[in-house]
Amino acid sequence: MKKISNNRFIVSAKVGSKGQIVIPIEAREMFKIKPGDTLMVLGDKKRGLALMKDDIFYRLMEKKK
Repeated sequence: MKKISNNRFIVSAKVGSKGQIVIPIEAREMFKIKPGDTLMVLGDKKRGLALMKDDIFYRLMEKKK
């Protein structure tokens, strides 16, 4: 893990044979991700992938109305 600041870091995760990744503990702690939480996988062919907790995603979508 490379810590960039108190609010940012960079860490790698390998994809397993079933297409699964393990979210590093630093990310789970920072974003309060617990077993059973649902994450949204956002993708853009040019910009890549992003993960976001579903409750945050739905709150952002409500604000756009």
